Amino acid sequence: MTNYLLEMRHITKTFPGVKALDNVNLQVEEGEIHALVGENGAGKSTLMNVLSGIYPYGTYEGDIVYNGKECKFNSIKDSEKLGIVIIHQELALVPEMTIGENMYLGNERGHRLAIDWNTTYSEADKYLRMVGLSESSKTQVKDIGTGKQQLVEIAKALAKQAKLLILDEPTSSLNEEDSRALLDLMLGFKKQGMTMIIISHKLNEVAYVADKITVIRDGTTIETIDNHGREPVSEERIIKGMVGREMTNRFPKREKVKIGDVMLEVDNWTVHHPLYPERKVVDNVSMFVRKGEVVGIYGLMGAGRTELAMSIFGQSYGVNITGQLKINGREVHLKKSASDAIKHGIAYVTEDRKGNGLVLSQSIKVNTSLAHLDAVSSHTVIDGDKEYAVAEEYREKLKTKTPTVEQLVGNLSGGNQQKVLLAKWMFAEQDIMLLDEPTRGIDVGAKYEIYCIINDLAAAGKSVVMISSELPEVLAMSDRIYIMNEGRFVGEMKASEATQEKIMAVILQSGRSA
Repeated sequence: MTNYLLEMRHITKTFPGVKALDNVNLQVEEGEIHALVGENGAGKSTLMNVLSGIYPYGTYEGDIVYNGKECKFNSIKDSEKLGIVIIHQELALVPEMTIGENMYLGNERGHRLAIDWNTTYSEADKYLRMVGLSESSKTQVKDIGTGKQQLVEIAKALAKQAKLLILDEPTSSLNEEDSRALLDLMLGFKKQGMTMIIISHKLNEVAYVADKITVIRDGTTIETIDNHGREPVSEERIIKGMVGREMTNRFPKREKVKIGDVMLEVDNWTVHHPLYPERKVVDNVSMFVRKGEVVGIYGLMGAGRTELAMSIFGQSYGVNITGQLKINGREVHLKKSASDAIKHGIAYVTEDRKGNGLVLSQSIKVNTSLAHLDAVSSHTVIDGDKEYAVAEEYREKLKTKTPTVEQLVGNLSGGNQQKVLLAKWMFAEQDIMLLDEPTRGIDVGAKYEIYCIINDLAAAGKSVVMISSELPEVLAMSDRIYIMNEGRFVGEMKASEATQEKIMAVILQSGRSA
């Protein structure tokens, strides 16, 4: 008989109008890495929020048995006392605080009247070394990159004496190199006896790191797959469990679209860091996009891709911006105003949909009309019926899974939130679409639907710029590809002539010659 460290039995969780979990079962052995996979909205994060006490005992049905004892967690503090620590997809770090302060925030070293800073920083440094970071714990979080911030979150969990570590999409914002380093770190922790649960949409990473894989579909447990059988589990096998069918094509076919004249042109564009004005984050970049064209921008983390897109969008990022911006052949000056960019037909679909793209406390209806309120209002008064009709139209068009457009956006899955964000800009009828990581943190089925939307935008004559950290996505969806490294464009290729090897070779060569 197998002794399980964790058993979640018959877990059912209901939100108003939605049954998020329906009789879900999960069994995790001590010392294993157990993956939890499923489409957006399947219930993965909800299940982990039940386990960690974010959804307290009494708000769900079913039992949690940990280390042989039934647990009734009323808060996240209760689960952390037993060594169950969750790291969420959105990093919970305060940028202006030091690494050490962040690691012990709410878990301070010292006594009631005073914090022992010597102990705080010495212990923090010890845990940083355990995750492979050489930075001082006195460094401010804003001064380290996203990949290192993810490692700080893991060090923070270790400082809480984690015995069961839950990682929700830990590599969603990391490049391939940093992702592999993090997965190898997890394998190292496993050798030391730590138990981990990983939620991920990157199925190649799941297959690489997991001992067992539990598939959840529509709030129900479908199966648990042993990844140590005669043959490694294929991505296609996992996908079939997730979506209930074979997916032979990950990307929709691009219909032949007539590519028109140049719509957006950027010449000699330079952007400086807002906090360190002497540092260039975009360095003399030139690019153009035609009507009906999808242009991909690929680069490793920190290459300057997001900074470029945000600076084009009404100078939403950066200082001392120089260069020319032309739309339809005419130079325009967007003076630090997103509303000015919108007036000139530019949309920016941010990579941070929860922080900057959507108002989570408002409904789908409200979010859909945000960028084009003139179309649903008269004399500054919003027509609720018009707003509802517009939101309903885009809900149907984009196949957003929700019982009603009155649903709060914060209650939607990541993939459905992304569809609402796209709907907002599609309703605004912008001609230039800057899409920054449009499929980050969403499952293969939802990705396919987003790809179809991108193709439809191009077919409608829109100019699409797609920034992505996933090379297969860039290669499959683009007409042309710009390669970015250290703030500069270091290469340009037709997608039909590009390969992953060619693109990475350009990046590596540019790094050596810089």
